[in-house]
Amino acid sequence: MVRAVKPPILDALDLEREIEREFRKLEQHDSLPSEFAPPSVRAPDLGMPDYVEHSDGATEIGKLSAEAVVREYEAAAKDIEELGAELVGHVKRCEAMTRDALTVIEELKETAGKYREEAKRVFLHIENCSLVTAEVRKTCVEMRDKIIATAKAEAESKELTS
Repeated sequence: MVRAVKPPILDALDLEREIEREFRKLEQHDSLPSEFAPPSVRAPDLGMPDYVEHSDGATEIGKLSAEAVVREYEAAAKDIEELGAELVGHVKRCEAMTRDALTVIEELKETAGKYREEAKRVFLHIENCSLVTAEVRKTCVEMRDKIIATAKAEAESKELTS
């Protein structure tokens, strides 16, 4: 047996009409289903954002669906804005850290310069000590040679006089 299959779009239209009929039945009662839901389940009472308006001729279910979707988008947009504000705070902290880091870098450059100056001073001091040591050695050698020469001369003169 062959059954005629409705395209899914027609089933969705039938479903929308059925939901609309059910909502119209609810309008006849004084209470709404949201009054029976616990507070943690109820949707927040948000008005529609100013940037949207219902179109003339929109069905009640279409209006409600559109409102629900636009509220979700609006809530997400507010979360995004909060994220942006939080990001601005992080950026300000990063800028402060950058300023502090630049200050430290300048101090490090000054310290490196002082180390170079000290290295030059020590270098010159060591070279000067080396020059003084060489001069002392030269003087010692000269004095030794003089003492030896004097001692030889005295020894020779004692030998000659004796």
